[in-house]
Amino acid sequence: MRRLAWYAQRKPVFTGGNQVTLLRGGKAFFPALSDCIDHASRSVWLALYIVSPLGQSGSVLQALKRAARRGIDVHLVVDGFGSREAPDALWQELERAGVKMAIYRPMHKFWGLLDTSQWRRMHMKLCVVDDTHAFVGGINLIDDHYDLTHGWSDEPRLDYAVQVQGPVITPVLHTIKAMWTRAHFGRDWRDDLSHLMQDRHKLKRLKHWVQQARMRLNPREQGKLAQAAALHAPMRSAFVLRDNLRQRRTIEQSALQAIHQARHRIDIVTPYFYPRRAIRLALRAAAARGVRVRLLLQGKLDFQIAGLAARVLYGELQQYGVRIFEYQPAFLHAKVLCVDDEWATVGSSNLDPLSLVLNLEANLIIKDRAFVRTLSGALSEDFAQSHEVLKADENASRWITRLRRNFVRQLAKAYLRLAGAAGRY
Repeated sequence: MRRLAWYAQRKPVFTGGNQVTLLRGGKAFFPALSDCIDHASRSVWLALYIVSPLGQSGSVLQALKRAARRGIDVHLVVDGFGSREAPDALWQELERAGVKMAIYRPMHKFWGLLDTSQWRRMHMKLCVVDDTHAFVGGINLIDDHYDLTHGWSDEPRLDYAVQVQGPVITPVLHTIKAMWTRAHFGRDWRDDLSHLMQDRHKLKRLKHWVQQARMRLNPREQGKLAQAAALHAPMRSAFVLRDNLRQRRTIEQSALQAIHQARHRIDIVTPYFYPRRAIRLALRAAAARGVRVRLLLQGKLDFQIAGLAARVLYGELQQYGVRIFEYQPAFLHAKVLCVDDEWATVGSSNLDPLSLVLNLEANLIIKDRAFVRTLSGALSEDFAQSHEVLKADENASRWITRLRRNFVRQLAKAYLRLAGAAGRY
């Protein structure tokens, strides 16, 4: 189909010839990102859920200002709810330095959450520098030792991201541009609506924004991506979204397919675990056929309701042989799925209703034995620092578990209904 955008595909589009490096936590992520920005020669594009100037993350903000001051084209879009606690002075400093700012669905007042359309957030953590280097993962621009709700901690939160080179960068860049233009267009829509249709120049600008937001590829980009897709050289990677257009279920279906095809092992790391029944059934079936299935979830809870939602599912999964661990040293924020010896995904998407149905999310899928071996080694250390949850006495806790599950189920249904999610979860 002519000028078919990559995002119109509902299944992952894999390209070969990529280079993907695992980054564990801000200690590895922030220096790599800052160094890349400092060496930028043309452009920097970022889409982030949380931005905080405190601690380690401040080095990245300083790098952005340095880049803008030396004439690099720097665009930054942040989520209005996730970054609501960042001081206005921070945005002003960035704009004075030359950074082009956009706020996705700004929260002018906290009670703006009463508007349920505000419940759908941009939860991505993405960056592309010079069209040659990209960063994808779960790490926000916030110090590993700092939490917006709980303050400072001695131990860093557990989180992962990847640094990427290769043709898979193209859809990452288009996604960030789409997020920035959509956020910027939303602001201009309120300002310019009354004059938009009378102004030929504004109509031209609107057409440009729509083209950006749809993430279409020009013929040259389309040709490059088609050639890259045909490569079988390592590393084969696919960038996948959860959006409200064609890729509503792409992340979820990719995970589900990998679980169905697993033969030896499945390791899932996520802070928020309340997947739909299809994923739970797939995990149960995998464990029943002899696959080693392990979940690494939060031991130190940031939100009590999230812990309750996950724990009401423990018994159901454990009776089929799924092993459940809770991370002990600090908060857990990583979103990782590792299957067998050559399939893994790292990104922003949790296995819960917000990520799978509401939020805008982004993951990278990697098919490469060397990368999976590196990731598996890191996850082994994480599991070693965790406590395995033993199976509870079913008879003693059955009625309590049933009560809790009904409560969580009804709460999730009500939340999704109010937020305007269609279909069953």
